[in-house]
Amino acid sequence: MIPFSDEELRPAVERALEKVKPMLALDGGGLTLLDIKNGKVFIQLQGACTGCASSGQTLKYGIERQLRIDIHPEIEVINILPGLEHTIEKLG
Repeated sequence: MIPFSDEELRPAVERALEKVKPMLALDGGGLTLLDIKNGKVFIQLQGACTGCASSGQTLKYGIERQLRIDIHPEIEVINILPGLEHTIEKLG
């Protein structure tokens, strides 16, 4: 159980995501923070990251790993594909 509210997590998540954005940009990608619900961080990979075969690895071993190091080891990051933003409520 993550001992922070979603509102308390937001600034820390934003700072951690800023650390990984340059890595994504090197490959023509990016990300947007969509929401945080119940300790789950919902993002949307963009640019070259959208549909990339390695995006699952990037999500777990790049983005989620950084958030777990910086914030809490139980944080989960979920990529929401464009057009499916309405699914956040169901997944959160």
